[in-house]
Amino acid sequence: MLHKNTLLFAALSAALWGGASLSASAAVVTSLKPLGFIASAITEGVTETDVLLPDGASAHDYALRPSDIKRLQSADLVVWVGPEMEAFMKKPVSGVSDKRKVTIAYLSEVKPLLMKGAEEDDGEHEHGGAHAENEEAHHHHGEYNMHLWLSPEIARFTAVAIHEKLVELMPQSRTKLDANLKNFEAQLAATDKQVDNELAPFKGKGYFVFHDAYGYYEKHYGLTPLGHFTVNPEIQPGAQRLHEIRTQLVEQKAACVFAEPQFRPAVVEAVARGTSVRMGTLDPLGTNIKLGKTSYSAFLSQLANQYASCLKGD
Repeated sequence: MLHKNTLLFAALSAALWGGASLSASAAVVTSLKPLGFIASAITEGVTETDVLLPDGASAHDYALRPSDIKRLQSADLVVWVGPEMEAFMKKPVSGVSDKRKVTIAYLSEVKPLLMKGAEEDDGEHEHGGAHAENEEAHHHHGEYNMHLWLSPEIARFTAVAIHEKLVELMPQSRTKLDANLKNFEAQLAATDKQVDNELAPFKGKGYFVFHDAYGYYEKHYGLTPLGHFTVNPEIQPGAQRLHEIRTQLVEQKAACVFAEPQFRPAVVEAVARGTSVRMGTLDPLGTNIKLGKTSYSAFLSQLANQYASCLKGD
């Protein structure tokens, strides 16, 4: 009888906590959701993919919980951009062997593609108190722009690297992993062409973005931003910087100014108020997209729609 009750309890526990325990032992853990999009295309039908950063959180100031550290340590494979982007992961990831991690910024194919990061504007230093003291802690941007998942080219190299590591870790699943990579590459090529066609009419149309995140995407599709409000989204731009942006919006005849779902600063509305500049939203993390084999393509397309819907205007 006791044995039966134990089994029943185990079954109930599995039913109640199954999702959580599956997540705790996910084979592939990525730092950010868009990396999860790439990984889940490769792991489809082979193993689980889990994302560390919760929706709505910012990679710029996230603090790991004990459960996150556990997930990192028990993962078969950890995928992240690198310490310049996810500084919060630097310490726990240093204990993970190279066989079990992909550091995208350090991939030999990616290094030549790195773009310089924007310099922080003087106007952005006009903040005092605790925020100013925390600036160093929050500001993880190094010499290069580390929003690497916004480059379709880098996304392909990332998929190849994930595939390579998983084939080593799970040689029995090689056939399925090979097929998944092939599908991802074909799908990426088709989406890339589609997005290029959708954005072609807006080449040369000026706009401002909220933070300096989109350089890889913009360069790839030939878009022409006039500037950004801030380099580090945790730091509100100062009054002088806002005045400069407002002047530029009017003088350079910007068509659009973009906010972000994670940061809906009143400053964007304040700057655009009283001008003919339209307001849009860009989501650099694909917050509303579910992980799956087509999610990275959906992410690229969603961004294209977000750019187009604001830039096309009249």
